[in-house]
Amino acid sequence: MIAETPFPVSIALVHYPVLNKRGEVIGSAVTNLDVHDIARAARTYGVHRYYITTPYGDQRDFVGDIMSHWREGYGATYNPARKEALEIVRVVDGLQEAIDELTAAYGRRPLVVGTSAQAQDRIIAFADLGQMMAAGRPLLLIFGTAHGLAPEIMATTDAVLPPLKGRTAYNHLSVRSAVAIILDRLLGQ
Repeated sequence: MIAETPFPVSIALVHYPVLNKRGEVIGSAVTNLDVHDIARAARTYGVHRYYITTPYGDQRDFVGDIMSHWREGYGATYNPARKEALEIVRVVDGLQEAIDELTAAYGRRPLVVGTSAQAQDRIIAFADLGQMMAAGRPLLLIFGTAHGLAPEIMATTDAVLPPLKGRTAYNHLSVRSAVAIILDRLLGQ
């Protein structure tokens, strides 16, 4: 599928290495809802690729079963819109595999931008990132599962978006919600 935005934007949902609530590095399980809900949001906003990263074979098989059902099985005829959304999904062992694939596709490394519910170094404002995107720089947005991306993943980013903030101190969005909000801020009309 060719990107529908004038600038190539891809996203990655990282399942390892991520943090648990105690700040320990773990691998998290892929959830069914994250697979197709994020794919639907990504497709709506013209995202080129949605990478699901997990080094665990059983988790990759799980995603493969979901995608097979909706892209080739009964689900493909029952819900063609979901089939279309899942066409942009790729399952990879790790983040570097996604970066390498995008680098090969575009002839240069994408700008790798992390996300976090916590304040981080190297913050890039949404408006500044929008200007870089408008200049045609390929972009890979990275989202973490569990309690966020591990430090070793954050260290590979070129920049980090500011945390999403509501009107209260409560700050525990689902990753599906965070993806949708960030895509709307960057790619919405």
